[in-house]
Amino acid sequence: MNTLLSPDEITQLVPLAQAAPDAMAAMRERMQASGQWQPHQLAGRRWNMACISLEITQRCNLDCTLCYLSDSAEAVRDFPMEEIFRRIDLIHAHYGSNTDVQISGGEPTLRKPAELVAIVRRLTQLGMRSSLFTNGIKATRALLTELAQAGLTDVAFHVDSTQQRAGYTSETDLNALRHEYIERARGLPISVFFNTTVHAGNWADVPQLAAFFVAHADVVRMCSFQLQADTGRGVLGTRADAITHDAIWQRIQQGAGTALRTNVLQAGHHDCNRSAVTLVVNGRVHDAFADAAFIRRFMRETADARFARGTPWRAMRSLVAAAVAQPALALATLRWLAALAWQTRADLLAARGKVHKLTFFTHNFMDACSLERERLDACIFMAMTHQGPLSMCAYNARRDHFLLQPLATSSGLWQPLGRRASQGAGNVHSFPIKLLKGRARVARQQAQSPTTTTATTEPEFTS
Repeated sequence: MNTLLSPDEITQLVPLAQAAPDAMAAMRERMQASGQWQPHQLAGRRWNMACISLEITQRCNLDCTLCYLSDSAEAVRDFPMEEIFRRIDLIHAHYGSNTDVQISGGEPTLRKPAELVAIVRRLTQLGMRSSLFTNGIKATRALLTELAQAGLTDVAFHVDSTQQRAGYTSETDLNALRHEYIERARGLPISVFFNTTVHAGNWADVPQLAAFFVAHADVVRMCSFQLQADTGRGVLGTRADAITHDAIWQRIQQGAGTALRTNVLQAGHHDCNRSAVTLVVNGRVHDAFADAAFIRRFMRETADARFARGTPWRAMRSLVAAAVAQPALALATLRWLAALAWQTRADLLAARGKVHKLTFFTHNFMDACSLERERLDACIFMAMTHQGPLSMCAYNARRDHFLLQPLATSSGLWQPLGRRASQGAGNVHSFPIKLLKGRARVARQQAQSPTTTTATTEPEFTS
Protein backbone atom coordinates (compact mmCIF):
# COMPACT_ATOMS: atom_id res chain seq x y z
CA MET A 1 0.00 0.00 0.00
CA ASN A 2 1.31 3.44 -0.97
CA THR A 3 1.37 5.73 2.08
CA LEU A 4 1.33 9.52 2.33
CA LEU A 5 4.21 11.36 3.94
CA SER A 6 3.47 13.29 7.10
CA PRO A 7 4.25 17.05 7.24
CA ASP A 8 7.35 16.26 9.30
CA GLU A 9 8.51 13.69 6.74
CA ILE A 10 8.03 16.23 3.93
CA THR A 11 10.29 18.73 5.69
CA GLN A 12 12.98 16.04 5.87
CA LEU A 13 13.10 15.43 2.10
CA VAL A 14 16.57 16.35 0.85
CA PRO A 15 18.36 16.28 -2.52
CA LEU A 16 20.80 13.60 -3.63
CA ALA A 17 24.03 15.19 -2.47
CA GLN A 18 26.34 12.56 -3.98
CA ALA A 19 26.21 11.08 -7.46
CA ALA A 20 25.81 7.30 -7.57
CA PRO A 21 28.84 5.41 -8.95
CA ASP A 22 26.49 3.75 -11.46
CA ALA A 23 23.45 5.95 -12.10
CA MET A 24 21.77 3.38 -14.34
CA ALA A 25 22.04 0.66 -11.70
CA ALA A 26 20.78 3.07 -9.04
CA MET A 27 17.70 3.87 -11.13
CA ARG A 28 17.08 0.17 -11.76
CA GLU A 29 17.23 -0.53 -8.03
CA ARG A 30 14.71 2.24 -7.38
CA MET A 31 12.31 0.81 -9.95
CA GLN A 32 12.65 -2.63 -8.40
CA ALA A 33 12.14 -1.36 -4.84
CA SER A 34 9.01 0.57 -5.82
CA GLY A 35 7.48 -2.32 -7.79
CA GLN A 36 7.87 -0.60 -11.18
CA TRP A 37 10.52 -2.84 -12.74
CA GLN A 38 8.82 -4.38 -15.78
CA PRO A 39 10.15 -5.74 -19.10
CA HIS A 40 8.84 -2.57 -20.77
CA GLN A 41 10.24 -0.13 -18.15
CA LEU A 42 12.57 2.45 -19.71
CA ALA A 43 13.96 3.84 -16.44
CA GLY A 44 17.07 1.92 -15.47
CA ARG A 45 17.20 0.25 -18.88
CA ARG A 46 17.43 2.98 -21.52
CA TRP A 47 18.18 6.02 -19.36
CA ASN A 48 19.10 6.73 -15.75
CA MET A 49 16.83 9.79 -15.51
CA ALA A 50 14.08 11.00 -17.82
CA CYS A 51 14.70 14.70 -17.37
CA ILE A 52 16.00 17.37 -15.01
CA SER A 53 14.40 20.77 -14.51
CA LEU A 54 16.91 23.60 -14.43
CA GLU A 55 15.11 26.69 -13.17
CA ILE A 56 17.05 29.77 -14.26
CA THR A 57 14.60 32.37 -12.93
CA GLN A 58 11.59 32.53 -10.64
CA ARG A 59 10.14 35.57 -12.40
CA CYS A 60 7.17 35.20 -14.74
CA ASN A 61 5.12 37.48 -16.99
CA LEU A 62 1.88 35.57 -16.33
CA ASP A 63 -0.10 34.75 -13.20
CA CYS A 64 -1.44 31.22 -13.66
CA THR A 65 -4.31 30.03 -11.49
CA LEU A 66 -2.45 26.72 -11.05
CA CYS A 67 1.09 28.05 -10.73
CA TYR A 68 3.55 25.66 -9.08
CA LEU A 69 5.83 28.44 -7.82
CA SER A 70 5.80 29.74 -4.25
CA ASP A 71 4.49 33.06 -2.94
CA SER A 72 8.05 34.37 -2.77
CA ALA A 73 8.85 33.63 -6.43
CA GLU A 74 8.72 37.18 -7.80
CA ALA A 75 10.94 38.40 -4.97
CA VAL A 76 13.75 35.93 -5.68
CA ARG A 77 16.59 37.39 -7.73
CA ASP A 78 17.86 35.53 -10.79
CA PHE A 79 20.62 33.05 -9.98
CA PRO A 80 24.07 34.23 -11.07
CA MET A 81 25.29 32.57 -14.25
CA GLU A 82 28.11 31.06 -12.21
CA GLU A 83 25.54 29.22 -10.09
CA ILE A 84 23.58 28.06 -13.13
CA PHE A 85 26.74 26.67 -14.74
CA ARG A 86 27.59 24.95 -11.45
CA ARG A 87 24.16 23.29 -11.45
CA ILE A 88 24.63 22.19 -15.04
CA ASP A 89 27.89 20.56 -14.01
CA LEU A 90 26.04 18.90 -11.10
CA ILE A 91 23.47 17.46 -13.50
CA HIS A 92 26.26 16.06 -15.65
CA ALA A 93 28.04 14.63 -12.62
CA HIS A 94 24.88 12.83 -11.47
CA TYR A 95 23.51 11.61 -14.79
CA GLY A 96 26.15 12.10 -17.48
CA SER A 97 25.82 12.93 -21.16
CA ASN A 98 22.66 12.03 -23.06
CA THR A 99 20.56 13.60 -20.28
CA ASP A 100 17.48 15.70 -21.02
CA VAL A 101 17.47 19.08 -19.27
CA GLN A 102 14.42 21.33 -19.14
CA ILE A 103 15.39 25.01 -19.06
CA SER A 104 12.50 26.45 -17.10
CA GLY A 105 11.47 28.88 -14.39
CA GLY A 106 9.38 30.98 -13.88
CA GLU A 107 9.64 32.11 -17.47
CA PRO A 108 13.19 31.42 -18.74
CA THR A 109 12.99 33.89 -21.63
CA LEU A 110 12.96 36.72 -19.07
CA ARG A 111 16.71 36.13 -18.74
CA LYS A 112 18.90 38.04 -21.18
CA PRO A 113 19.02 36.29 -24.58
CA ALA A 114 22.81 36.05 -24.41
CA GLU A 115 22.55 34.27 -21.05
CA LEU A 116 19.94 31.86 -22.39
CA VAL A 117 22.12 31.05 -25.39
CA ALA A 118 25.13 30.49 -23.12
CA ILE A 119 23.11 28.05 -20.97
CA VAL A 120 22.03 26.04 -24.02
CA ARG A 121 25.56 26.03 -25.39
CA ARG A 122 26.98 24.78 -22.08
CA LEU A 123 24.49 21.90 -22.01
CA THR A 124 25.31 21.05 -25.63
CA GLN A 125 29.04 21.05 -24.97
CA LEU A 126 28.51 18.48 -22.19
CA GLY A 127 26.53 16.23 -24.54
CA MET A 128 23.18 16.86 -22.87
CA ARG A 129 19.89 17.68 -24.62
CA SER A 130 18.19 20.96 -23.77
CA SER A 131 14.50 21.84 -23.91
CA LEU A 132 13.16 25.36 -23.49
CA PHE A 133 9.95 25.37 -21.41
CA THR A 134 8.23 28.67 -22.11
CA ASN A 135 4.86 30.39 -22.28
CA GLY A 136 6.04 31.71 -25.64
CA ILE A 137 5.43 35.42 -25.08
CA LYS A 138 9.10 36.33 -25.56
CA ALA A 139 10.14 33.24 -27.52
CA THR A 140 10.48 35.01 -30.85
CA ARG A 141 11.51 33.37 -34.10
CA ALA A 142 14.87 35.12 -33.87
CA LEU A 143 15.50 33.83 -30.34
CA LEU A 144 14.45 30.28 -31.22
CA THR A 145 16.75 30.38 -34.25
CA GLU A 146 19.70 31.51 -32.14
CA LEU A 147 18.98 28.86 -29.51
CA ALA A 148 18.72 26.17 -32.19
CA GLN A 149 22.13 27.20 -33.49
CA ALA A 150 23.48 26.84 -29.94
CA GLY A 151 22.15 23.27 -29.80
CA LEU A 152 18.60 23.53 -28.41
CA THR A 153 16.81 20.21 -28.94
CA ASP A 154 13.18 21.06 -28.12
CA VAL A 155 10.88 23.93 -27.36
CA ALA A 156 7.83 23.22 -25.20
CA PHE A 157 5.14 25.90 -25.33
CA HIS A 158 2.84 25.98 -22.31
CA VAL A 159 -0.51 27.43 -23.34
CA ASP A 160 -3.79 26.96 -21.48
CA SER A 161 -6.66 28.81 -19.84
CA THR A 162 -5.03 28.85 -16.38
CA GLN A 163 -2.74 31.60 -17.70
CA GLN A 164 -5.56 34.16 -17.97
CA ARG A 165 -4.13 35.67 -21.15
CA ALA A 166 -5.82 38.89 -22.18
CA GLY A 167 -8.15 38.53 -25.16
CA TYR A 168 -8.56 34.75 -24.89
CA THR A 169 -11.65 33.51 -23.06
CA SER A 170 -11.49 29.76 -23.79
CA GLU A 171 -9.16 26.95 -24.79
CA THR A 172 -10.62 27.10 -28.29
CA ASP A 173 -9.69 30.79 -28.54
CA LEU A 174 -6.15 29.91 -27.49
CA ASN A 175 -5.76 27.70 -30.55
CA ALA A 176 -5.02 30.86 -32.51
CA LEU A 177 -2.07 31.53 -30.21
CA ARG A 178 -0.93 27.92 -30.42
CA HIS A 179 -0.98 28.24 -34.20
CA GLU A 180 1.11 31.40 -34.00
CA TYR A 181 3.73 29.62 -31.91
CA ILE A 182 3.77 26.68 -34.31
CA GLU A 183 4.55 29.02 -37.17
CA ARG A 184 7.37 30.66 -35.17
CA ALA A 185 9.11 27.30 -34.86
CA ARG A 186 8.24 25.85 -38.25
CA GLY A 187 11.28 24.71 -40.19
CA LEU A 188 13.74 25.05 -37.32
CA PRO A 189 15.80 21.95 -36.42
CA ILE A 190 14.06 21.57 -33.05
CA SER A 191 11.13 19.47 -31.85
CA VAL A 192 7.97 21.34 -30.90
CA PHE A 193 5.97 20.29 -27.84
CA PHE A 194 2.87 21.74 -26.19
CA ASN A 195 1.96 21.54 -22.51
CA THR A 196 -1.59 21.94 -21.20
CA THR A 197 -2.70 21.94 -17.57
CA VAL A 198 -6.04 20.13 -17.31
CA HIS A 199 -8.53 21.44 -14.76
CA ALA A 200 -12.28 21.74 -14.31
CA GLY A 201 -12.42 24.81 -16.55
CA ASN A 202 -10.98 23.08 -19.63
CA TRP A 203 -11.81 19.45 -18.85
CA ALA A 204 -14.44 19.37 -21.59
CA ASP A 205 -11.95 20.82 -24.10
CA VAL A 206 -9.44 17.96 -23.99
CA PRO A 207 -10.91 16.20 -27.09
CA GLN A 208 -10.73 19.33 -29.24
CA LEU A 209 -7.20 20.03 -28.00
CA ALA A 210 -6.11 16.52 -28.98
CA ALA A 211 -7.72 17.03 -32.39
CA PHE A 212 -5.91 20.37 -32.78
CA PHE A 213 -2.52 18.78 -32.17
CA VAL A 214 -3.37 16.00 -34.62
CA ALA A 215 -4.19 18.61 -37.24
CA HIS A 216 -0.77 20.22 -36.70
CA ALA A 217 1.30 17.06 -36.39
CA ASP A 218 3.46 18.22 -39.28
CA VAL A 219 5.22 20.44 -36.71
CA VAL A 220 4.03 19.35 -33.25
CA ARG A 221 5.87 16.25 -32.05
CA MET A 222 4.39 15.86 -28.57
CA CYS A 223 1.43 17.19 -26.59
CA SER A 224 1.56 16.83 -22.83
CA PHE A 225 -1.51 17.06 -20.61
CA GLN A 226 -0.68 17.75 -16.97
CA LEU A 227 -3.44 16.98 -14.48
CA GLN A 228 -4.28 19.73 -12.03
CA ALA A 229 -2.30 19.60 -8.79
CA ASP A 230 -2.15 21.90 -5.78
CA THR A 231 1.58 22.59 -5.70
CA GLY A 232 2.14 26.31 -5.29
CA ARG A 233 0.61 29.75 -5.32
CA GLY A 234 -2.26 29.02 -7.76
CA VAL A 235 -5.75 29.84 -6.54
CA LEU A 236 -7.62 26.82 -7.94
CA GLY A 237 -6.38 24.21 -5.45
CA THR A 238 -7.04 20.47 -5.68
CA ARG A 239 -8.56 18.91 -8.81
CA ALA A 240 -12.11 17.63 -9.13
CA ASP A 241 -12.65 13.90 -8.55
CA ALA A 242 -13.68 13.43 -12.18
CA ILE A 243 -10.24 14.43 -13.48
CA THR A 244 -8.37 11.13 -13.37
CA HIS A 245 -5.67 9.52 -15.43
CA ASP A 246 -8.08 7.00 -16.93
CA ALA A 247 -10.69 9.63 -17.71
CA ILE A 248 -8.27 11.98 -19.45
CA TRP A 249 -7.11 9.20 -21.75
CA GLN A 250 -10.70 8.50 -22.74
CA ARG A 251 -10.96 12.11 -23.83
CA ILE A 252 -7.63 12.09 -25.64
CA GLN A 253 -8.72 9.04 -27.63
CA GLN A 254 -12.01 10.74 -28.41
CA GLY A 255 -10.13 13.68 -29.91
CA ALA A 256 -7.62 11.43 -31.69
CA GLY A 257 -10.46 9.45 -33.23
CA THR A 258 -9.01 6.03 -32.43
CA ALA A 259 -8.17 3.69 -29.57
CA LEU A 260 -4.63 4.01 -28.24
CA ARG A 261 -2.50 1.70 -26.15
CA THR A 262 -0.88 3.59 -23.29
CA ASN A 263 2.37 2.71 -21.56
CA VAL A 264 3.50 0.12 -24.07
CA LEU A 265 6.78 1.57 -22.85
CA GLN A 266 6.66 2.57 -19.20
CA ALA A 267 8.51 5.59 -17.84
CA GLY A 268 8.81 5.57 -14.08
CA HIS A 269 5.75 5.03 -11.88
CA HIS A 270 2.54 3.98 -13.64
CA ASP A 271 0.52 6.47 -11.55
CA CYS A 272 2.73 9.37 -12.64
CA ASN A 273 3.24 9.09 -16.40
CA ARG A 274 1.42 7.59 -19.35
CA SER A 275 2.06 7.93 -23.05
CA ALA A 276 0.93 6.77 -26.46
CA VAL A 277 2.90 7.14 -29.70
CA THR A 278 0.95 7.68 -32.90
CA LEU A 279 1.49 8.20 -36.59
CA VAL A 280 -0.66 10.82 -38.28
CA VAL A 281 -1.21 10.00 -41.94
CA ASN A 282 -3.59 11.98 -44.14
CA GLY A 283 -4.99 13.62 -41.01
CA ARG A 284 -5.86 10.29 -39.40
CA VAL A 285 -4.28 8.85 -36.25
CA HIS A 286 -2.80 5.36 -36.20
CA ASP A 287 -1.40 3.70 -33.09
CA ALA A 288 2.33 3.28 -33.78
CA PHE A 289 2.66 0.95 -30.78
CA ALA A 290 -0.24 -1.38 -31.54
CA ASP A 291 2.27 -4.23 -31.91
CA ALA A 292 3.41 -3.94 -28.30
CA ALA A 293 5.55 -7.09 -28.38
CA PHE A 294 7.73 -5.77 -31.21
CA ILE A 295 8.05 -2.28 -29.73
CA ARG A 296 9.18 -3.65 -26.40
CA ARG A 297 11.66 -5.97 -28.08
CA PHE A 298 13.05 -3.11 -30.16
CA MET A 299 13.55 -0.89 -27.14
CA ARG A 300 15.16 -3.65 -25.08
CA GLU A 301 17.60 -4.63 -27.81
CA THR A 302 18.56 -1.03 -28.61
CA ALA A 303 18.81 0.09 -25.00
CA ASP A 304 22.34 1.41 -25.52
CA ALA A 305 21.51 3.34 -28.70
CA ARG A 306 21.11 7.09 -28.63
CA PHE A 307 18.07 8.29 -30.56
CA ALA A 308 18.28 11.76 -32.06
CA ARG A 309 15.53 14.34 -31.92
CA GLY A 310 15.19 17.79 -33.39
CA THR A 311 13.94 16.79 -36.84
CA PRO A 312 12.00 13.73 -38.08
CA TRP A 313 14.87 12.85 -40.43
CA ARG A 314 17.41 12.74 -37.62
CA ALA A 315 15.10 10.63 -35.49
CA MET A 316 14.40 8.16 -38.30
CA ARG A 317 18.07 7.91 -39.22
CA SER A 318 19.04 7.03 -35.65
CA LEU A 319 16.25 4.45 -35.39
CA VAL A 320 17.30 2.79 -38.63
CA ALA A 321 20.95 2.77 -37.55
CA ALA A 322 20.03 1.05 -34.29
CA ALA A 323 18.04 -1.62 -36.10
CA VAL A 324 20.60 -2.24 -38.86
CA ALA A 325 23.29 -2.91 -36.26
CA GLN A 326 21.44 -6.14 -35.36
CA PRO A 327 20.44 -8.28 -38.38
CA ALA A 328 17.70 -10.23 -36.57
CA LEU A 329 16.18 -7.05 -35.23
CA ALA A 330 16.48 -5.38 -38.62
CA LEU A 331 14.43 -8.18 -40.20
CA ALA A 332 11.78 -7.91 -37.49
CA THR A 333 11.69 -4.15 -38.03
CA LEU A 334 11.10 -4.59 -41.76
CA ARG A 335 8.21 -6.96 -41.04
CA TRP A 336 6.74 -4.44 -38.59
CA LEU A 337 7.06 -1.60 -41.09
CA ALA A 338 5.45 -3.68 -43.83
CA ALA A 339 2.51 -4.57 -41.60
CA LEU A 340 2.10 -0.95 -40.56
CA ALA A 341 2.25 0.24 -44.16
CA TRP A 342 -0.42 -2.27 -45.16
CA GLN A 343 -2.72 -1.21 -42.33
CA THR A 344 -2.39 2.47 -43.28
CA ARG A 345 -2.16 1.97 -47.05
CA ALA A 346 -5.20 4.06 -48.00
CA ASP A 347 -4.03 7.03 -45.96
CA LEU A 348 -0.43 6.60 -47.14
CA LEU A 349 -1.53 6.81 -50.76
CA ALA A 350 -3.72 9.83 -50.11
CA ALA A 351 -0.93 11.56 -48.20
CA ARG A 352 1.71 10.57 -50.79
CA GLY A 353 3.75 8.84 -48.14
CA LYS A 354 3.91 11.76 -45.68
CA VAL A 355 3.86 10.45 -42.12
CA HIS A 356 4.08 12.50 -38.92
CA LYS A 357 4.85 11.18 -35.44
CA LEU A 358 2.80 12.57 -32.56
CA THR A 359 3.19 11.49 -28.93
CA PHE A 360 0.42 11.99 -26.40
CA PHE A 361 1.70 12.24 -22.84
CA THR A 362 0.07 12.76 -19.46
CA HIS A 363 1.74 13.66 -16.18
CA ASN A 364 -0.02 13.29 -12.86
CA PHE A 365 1.73 15.60 -10.39
CA MET A 366 1.03 15.10 -6.70
CA ASP A 367 -0.39 17.79 -4.44
CA ALA A 368 2.43 19.20 -2.35
CA CYS A 369 0.70 18.12 0.86
CA SER A 370 -0.15 14.63 -0.44
CA LEU A 371 3.18 13.10 -1.39
CA GLU A 372 3.32 9.32 -1.78
CA ARG A 373 6.53 7.59 -0.73
CA GLU A 374 6.47 4.98 -3.50
CA ARG A 375 6.00 7.55 -6.25
CA LEU A 376 8.80 9.73 -4.92
CA ASP A 377 11.11 6.72 -4.84
CA ALA A 378 10.27 5.97 -8.48
CA CYS A 379 10.50 9.58 -9.66
CA ILE A 380 12.04 10.21 -13.09
CA PHE A 381 11.52 13.99 -13.18
CA MET A 382 13.93 15.85 -10.92
CA ALA A 383 14.58 19.49 -10.09
CA MET A 384 18.17 20.62 -9.67
CA THR A 385 18.76 22.49 -6.42
CA HIS A 386 22.01 24.05 -5.22
CA GLN A 387 22.65 20.85 -3.24
CA GLY A 388 21.69 18.30 -5.90
CA PRO A 389 18.67 16.75 -7.64
CA LEU A 390 15.33 16.25 -5.89
CA SER A 391 12.01 14.85 -7.09
CA MET A 392 9.99 17.68 -8.65
CA CYS A 393 6.96 16.94 -6.48
CA ALA A 394 9.13 17.02 -3.35
CA TYR A 395 10.78 20.23 -4.55
CA ASN A 396 7.38 21.87 -5.10
CA ALA A 397 6.52 21.11 -1.48
CA ARG A 398 9.70 22.77 -0.17
CA ARG A 399 10.53 25.48 -2.71
CA ASP A 400 11.24 28.33 -0.33
CA HIS A 401 13.50 26.13 1.76
CA PHE A 402 15.83 25.88 -1.23
CA LEU A 403 15.20 29.21 -2.95
CA LEU A 404 15.66 31.52 0.04
CA GLN A 405 19.09 30.24 1.08
CA PRO A 406 22.14 32.43 0.40
CA LEU A 407 24.63 30.87 -2.03
CA ALA A 408 28.42 31.01 -2.01
CA THR A 409 29.90 32.43 -5.21
CA SER A 410 33.37 33.52 -6.29
CA SER A 411 32.38 37.14 -5.59
CA GLY A 412 30.98 36.45 -2.14
CA LEU A 413 27.70 35.39 -0.57
CA TRP A 414 24.77 35.84 -2.97
CA GLN A 415 21.50 36.82 -1.32
CA PRO A 416 18.33 35.54 -3.07
CA LEU A 417 16.04 38.32 -1.85
CA GLY A 418 18.33 41.32 -1.76
CA ARG A 419 16.30 44.39 -0.79
CA ARG A 420 13.04 42.96 -2.09
CA ALA A 421 11.94 41.58 1.24
CA SER A 422 12.51 42.01 4.94
CA GLN A 423 13.16 39.14 7.31
CA GLY A 424 11.84 38.86 10.84
CA ALA A 425 12.10 36.31 13.61
CA GLY A 426 11.39 32.66 12.87
CA ASN A 427 12.48 32.83 9.20
CA VAL A 428 9.48 34.99 8.28
CA HIS A 429 9.83 37.10 5.14
CA SER A 430 7.61 40.02 4.16
CA PHE A 431 7.05 40.99 0.53
CA PRO A 432 5.67 44.13 -1.14
CA ILE A 433 2.27 43.60 -2.73
CA LYS A 434 3.67 44.34 -6.21
CA LEU A 435 5.65 41.09 -5.93
CA LEU A 436 2.65 38.97 -4.93
CA LYS A 437 0.65 36.73 -7.23
CA GLY A 438 -1.98 34.02 -6.92
CA ARG A 439 -3.44 33.21 -3.54
CA ALA A 440 -1.20 35.66 -1.68
CA ARG A 441 -2.45 38.59 -3.77
CA VAL A 442 -6.05 37.42 -3.43
CA ALA A 443 -5.65 37.19 0.34
CA ARG A 444 -4.23 40.72 0.42
CA GLN A 445 -7.05 42.09 -1.70
CA GLN A 446 -9.65 40.43 0.50
CA ALA A 447 -8.14 41.65 3.75
CA GLN A 448 -10.28 44.17 5.55
CA SER A 449 -7.28 46.30 6.43
CA PRO A 450 -4.76 46.05 3.54
CA THR A 451 -1.13 46.64 4.40
CA THR A 452 1.97 46.86 2.28
CA THR A 453 3.35 43.46 3.17
CA THR A 454 2.37 39.84 3.70
CA ALA A 455 4.25 37.02 5.41
CA THR A 456 5.20 33.46 4.56
CA THR A 457 6.89 30.93 6.83
CA GLU A 458 8.64 27.59 6.45
CA PRO A 459 7.28 25.11 5.56
CA GLU A 460 5.57 27.41 3.07
CA PHE A 461 2.95 24.95 1.84
CA THR A 462 0.10 23.75 4.03
CA SER A 463 -2.99 21.84 3.16
